This record gives sequence, structure tokens and C-alpha cells, in this order.
Amino acid sequence: ARWRRCGYSRTLCMTNCPTLIVTVGLPARGKTYISKKLTRYLNWIGVPTREFNVGQYRRECVKIYKSFEFFRPDNEEGLKIRRQCASAALNDVRQYLTEDGGQVAVFDATNTTRERRDTIIQFAEQNGFKVTVILGGHQVKLGSPDYTNCNTEEAAEDFMKRIKCYENSYEPLDEVLDRDLSFIKIMDVGQRYLVNRVLDHIQSRIVYYLMNIHITPRSIYLCRHGESELNVNGRIGGDSGLTPRGKEFGKKLSQFLQTQGISDLKVWTSQMKRTIQTAESLSVPYEQWKVLNEIDAGVCEEMMYEEIQDHFPLEFALRDQDKYRYRYPKGESYEDLVQRLEPVIMELERQENVLVICHQAVMRCLLAYFLDKTAEELPYLKCPLHTVLKLTPVAYGCKVESISLNVDAVNTHRERPEVGISLEEALLTVPAHQ
Repeated sequence: ARWRRCGYSRTLCMTNCPTLIVTVGLPARGKTYISKKLTRYLNWIGVPTREFNVGQYRRECVKIYKSFEFFRPDNEEGLKIRRQCASAALNDVRQYLTEDGGQVAVFDATNTTRERRDTIIQFAEQNGFKVTVILGGHQVKLGSPDYTNCNTEEAAEDFMKRIKCYENSYEPLDEVLDRDLSFIKIMDVGQRYLVNRVLDHIQSRIVYYLMNIHITPRSIYLCRHGESELNVNGRIGGDSGLTPRGKEFGKKLSQFLQTQGISDLKVWTSQMKRTIQTAESLSVPYEQWKVLNEIDAGVCEEMMYEEIQDHFPLEFALRDQDKYRYRYPKGESYEDLVQRLEPVIMELERQENVLVICHQAVMRCLLAYFLDKTAEELPYLKCPLHTVLKLTPVAYGCKVESISLNVDAVNTHRERPEVGISLEEALLTVPAHQ
């Protein structure tokens, strides 16, 4: 392993050298859908990743889209502009991977000809980048920004003609001709996969992730347990039971789920009393996950924030300096928690309708994945008690609905401190024996 400067902090690189992911396929085959999801996932697990969508470069160059004529193979002006846009995107890829601390770049374009792919591979070799090719296989609905203000029928007709322009020159990946390439070929809308030459850790994680995602419509419900006794006392962690208001939330949650009319809903909890007691009010089967347990506060378990500041002033200050990476003594950090929760994310991607009853820090980590939040934003996401968040995946993101079940509860959210105690001030308050 090696360390590299990534943003404002030092990040462990999971790749021996930067990786360039190249999408291949006709329009409407899910390339951008895959690119955006993969970028979100890799950033969430701590691998600095950026997507470079060549279509967006073209839209910035040619402000007004007219018709499929631009993509005709005999349109020399259109071909020239498209090549210039691809070149500009590759220049930005080089900048990101060599100077800006990026570890993975996703080059999102059709790349339908072997000549174009050879050019990209040569570019990668010249710059010392590894290459993984993804052949998209998810059929997606029309949603191109080119047709934002267009008549639906006219847009669909134009788009089909655009696809025809590519079909004439399309050269798909070939198991023999491309046997030296690292690639994953997604077939039959994700029912079958062909994986070739996976050579390192990051490539294997990419393959595993892509084999778990699907495009079936569904909703994911996230909520915390009902209010607990330690919540009321202002203490963190622990394993206390529910208050009367917490039990009332469980009943209201059951009523809410009935109004949703969800078929085959799966319910997951942690192995802590407060989530299990909440789930027991639902009168439906539930599954306990140890990895959904709340962040381990170590020596600070069951303490109030004021007590932590008094007894461990240096720790308190360090946590305010970098809450995501701060690890409680003998406990965990949010960064640790993200790694612990990766199997949950993988299973959520595989499933359809799921309710996860969890804890504040856990819910923040899960929410950050679905909403593409940064490590700096994650520890301060608001996840109030007695509120359900309904997440519905849409084209390239996630729709969020916040539903309060109107049961009073204490507020356990601690805002990001504007001016916390400095490390120097904290050190002055530390007893000499510590």
C-alpha cells in the first residue's frame, strides 16, 4: 500500500497505479447509469473517483442540440467536434489522475469502435494508467439532457435514429480479439456477466459491485429506532431499551407501513435492544445484522458530550477537527463504519423493498451513499428520531421523502461546531499523567 495526497487529507490508495474505466456500448444501454453509480460507490468507500461524461463536453461545446444528423458517420464537422470533446475529456482525466489526487476516472462515452478504444488504451499506457472496460447491458428509458424540452414522441424518434448512426460502425468487445483487455461484459439486463482478466483489488471490487446492482423499481426505507432511555438522558451509545414515546413510534411505524402497501417488504435491524424492540411492533419477520450496530464509542460509551469534553478534552477537540476520520479510543470512526457497512450496501443493491431500522451514525453512512454526500458532509447529516426517509432510485440519483410520524422525541443532532476548542487549548487542559 502507498499513501497519496488526496484533497485536504492523506488517503490510503487502493490501487498500485491510477485506474481508467472505459464504458462501451450503444446509446441507452445504461453506460451513464453505471458510471454514476460506480463513481458514487467508489467515493463512498474512500477511493477518489470522478466521472468524465463526453456527452456533457459535447453539450457545452454545441450549446443547442438539433437532431441525430450531428451523429451521422458522414458528418465531418460533427465527427471533428466529437473527437475534440473526447480529447478534452481525456486531458482532464490525465490532470485528475496525475495531479489532482484521483485514483479512478470513469470515461463515459459510447467508444463503439475498436480504433477509438485503441486510442484510449494507448493514452492510458503512455500515462501509466490501468484500464478496465465495461460493456453496458442495462436497457434504460430515454432520459438524455439533449431532449429536456422536446416533444416525447419526436425525441424518441430522433434518439432511435441516433442509435442507428452508431449501429453501422459498432464493434463490440470480442472474447478473442480483446482477450488481453481487463473487461466486464454485462448481458441480458444484468442476468449474465463475462469477466476477463481482473488483475487487482480495485478491479475485483468494481466487478463485484456491478454484479449486484439492478434497475428494478423499488423503495428503501431508512429510520432510526424509537427514542431510547439513553437518548433521553443525553448519553451516546449503550444498549438501552425504548421509552414510552419510543414504543409509540414503533406502533406508528407499523401503521405507516400498512398505508404504503409494500409487497414483500424485508425488515432489517441491528442486534441492539432499541432497534429490535422497534421492529417487534411491526408484527412482521425481521432480520438482525450485527454490522448495523451503532458506531462503537469505545471508552466514551454511555457518556454525555459534556462529560467527554471534561474527561477527554483532547479527544473532544480531535473529533471536532475531523469527525469522519476521528476514532474513539478503543472504538470506531465513521470511516471504519463505512467499511463495516459495505456488505449492507451490496445487499441493499441486490434487494427490492427494504426497511432498515438502525442508528444515527449508521443511518448517516447509508444515506451518504444513496445521496452521494462527501466524507465531510456525512457525519453531520440530519437523521432525527421518529422520522422515516423513503429513498426511491431514479434515473441517475435518488428521490428522498422525509416522513415524520408525529411522535415527540429528543433531538440528538449535534451541529458542526463553527469554532470548536483548538488542539492547543485542549492540550493545556490535559492532566500531566495523561
